[in-house]
Amino acid sequence: MSFPNHRPRRLRTTPAMRRMVAETRVAADQLILPAFVREGLSEPHPISSMPGVVQHTPDTLKRAAAEAVEAGLGGIMLFGIPAERDATGSAGIDPDGVLNRALRDVRAEVGDDLVVMGDVCLDEFTDHGHCGVLDGAGRVDNDATLELYAQMAVAQAEAGAHMLGPSGMMDGQVAVIRQALDAAGHTDTAVIAYAAKYASAFYGPFREAVDSQLTGDRRTYQMDAANRREAILEVELDLEEGADMVMVKPAMSYLDVLADVAAMSPVPVSAYQISGEYAMIEAAAANGWIDRRAAITESVLGIRRAGADTVLTYWAAELAGWLKEGK
Repeated sequence: MSFPNHRPRRLRTTPAMRRMVAETRVAADQLILPAFVREGLSEPHPISSMPGVVQHTPDTLKRAAAEAVEAGLGGIMLFGIPAERDATGSAGIDPDGVLNRALRDVRAEVGDDLVVMGDVCLDEFTDHGHCGVLDGAGRVDNDATLELYAQMAVAQAEAGAHMLGPSGMMDGQVAVIRQALDAAGHTDTAVIAYAAKYASAFYGPFREAVDSQLTGDRRTYQMDAANRREAILEVELDLEEGADMVMVKPAMSYLDVLADVAAMSPVPVSAYQISGEYAMIEAAAANGWIDRRAAITESVLGIRRAGADTVLTYWAAELAGWLKEGK
């Protein structure tokens, strides 16, 4: 039997050979750790639908940030859970609110050794759970929400955030935040825009993590899962408004969108491996159905292969440790 002279299998014969010719790699500094801090806790509170992930106290959050530096991670994205909520999410703007205190604490802990990021969105802080304020008919008021996002962004910048992540999918949010930051003298504070954020069924565990008060859904302002080309429009708008980075969220079910965005974006592209993706792998591994470490590694590699320059993942620190072991 005759075979062509070139056999791809020759380059798969040993682990060293496969590493040498690997087209895609994952490095620790490409990973961003999402972290939750909850007001009033005296010890970390486990999140039942996300085994291994907790709502932090201020002290344990600082330790997690220090460990992220030691692990060589690229950044940490902070989400705050207040003790009290109201219709306008005022705790998210309050300089002494849980998220802004956490940003100050973490920045004091890590300095410039880790990119400290803040989530600019009202959903954790409103008593109705939506990402913006509501009008008289109970609909999200886009322009009224933008005014609050501007205040929230400035408060986070003043608390020490290097980068802000507007995640509410309000029209014009990047432009308003950029203008507010520049007017307040925070011209070096970067914006990572949640440019293509879909209304996904896989956010469920996150809602437990932030004790979401949402009833209903966010389909009137987050993207429809059926739409691919629309993502490019959303990204182009955020780029025009001054986004320094753009993000696709979720990752798993939207790798085609991620590849499209990576092919056209002149700025770095991130993808968020969300709570439901995390929970599914953890559940399957706990039942012995899949190899946990191999599945985690493959899932993040797939996101990188699709074009993400950075990946937000709850496994960031653990995966970084495995990468260090492999060297």
